[in-house]
Amino acid sequence: MKYCVLIMDGAAGLPLPERNNQTCLELARTPNLDMLAQSGYLGLARTVPPGMEPGSAVACMSVLGYDPRVYYKGRAAIEARAMGIAIGEGEAVFRCNLVTVQDGKMRDYSAGHIPTQEAKELIAALQRELGSDEISFYPGVSYRHICKIKGQEETLKATCTPPHDIPGKPMADYLPEGDGSEILRDLMERSKTVLRDHPVNKARHSRGELPATQIWLFWGTGRLPPMPSFRQKYGVSAAMTSAVDLLRGLALMAGMDVLEIKGVTDGPDNNYAGQAAAALEALQKHDLVVIHVEAPDEAGHGGHIDEKIKAIENIDKEVVSRLRSYKDNNLRLLVMPDHPTPIKVRTHTAAPVPFLLWSAGFVSNGARRFTETEANNHGSNIEDGYKIMGKLAAGK
Repeated sequence: MKYCVLIMDGAAGLPLPERNNQTCLELARTPNLDMLAQSGYLGLARTVPPGMEPGSAVACMSVLGYDPRVYYKGRAAIEARAMGIAIGEGEAVFRCNLVTVQDGKMRDYSAGHIPTQEAKELIAALQRELGSDEISFYPGVSYRHICKIKGQEETLKATCTPPHDIPGKPMADYLPEGDGSEILRDLMERSKTVLRDHPVNKARHSRGELPATQIWLFWGTGRLPPMPSFRQKYGVSAAMTSAVDLLRGLALMAGMDVLEIKGVTDGPDNNYAGQAAAALEALQKHDLVVIHVEAPDEAGHGGHIDEKIKAIENIDKEVVSRLRSYKDNNLRLLVMPDHPTPIKVRTHTAAPVPFLLWSAGFVSNGARRFTETEANNHGSNIEDGYKIMGKLAAGK
């Protein structure tokens, strides 16, 4: 038996009044997912335990079969793991977004989804001007980067707000607060001068693109606790494909191989077909493969209804179709979002998400489509979302 976990990041959401009160999953044309739903088992799973932040780190940890109440200690360190950044005693790491603030308001949490190469030039400039023996900046993918601070562990006590939670809101109301926040606020303020007249930003402005006006620091963490490998926990070898460092870091924490697949991105230009084909090819070597697609989540954060619908349809057409026709016909499948990213709020919520278990062992419960409503009407609820992996392994 081979296994595949397809994570449609942020694909779930809320009804849209302007679209006849349907969600993006309901609006999308998904014949492949719907056929699987009709012959598989559909239900709802709570991937974010009560009281925990509704982010992809917590939610995806649940989907991968690890209880986040035990193993989650913060997000930035997981991304740092994927980037090969060591975290020593007394060191703290923070997610460092390149953002666009205009007229004192958060215009864009991603600086217009700035390309990775342009972002690297800006992060290099920040390292030259603001870096020191205590402060280091590390380039990541697109707008997502890491800042490491040595000898200032009090920064981990600061209360920070993710920039994607405050679109269009006054920046001053959401700056880091509390113990240790002075250092973070100082770096964020000083970054404005470094970036203001940088050639990359001048070129972006001339093309009518959003400039990266400053950095935004949040999700601070220290060293990661140990986590049992996926093979130790579930008895199978596993690999993952994802465009984002968070998922790649979770894969490394779980002892999974990280697949390098050309053209895999976090947006609408993702090579869906190539990602699916290469992931399934990896099943020649591994027992289980995780396919993580970021595009629906990015569209949700941007408030783009049609882009989110299109991302879901691309997953169905290019990924799910290949899962359905897997050549050995012995594939056991789990499909689900990690969390909702509703268009209305443009950030993550902690609501339960639909899941689909499909193989010869799973009996249909009468669902017709892969949607939130169908999952709620026909399936059972899994309150401890991390237990979903055990159901996939057991085949029932």
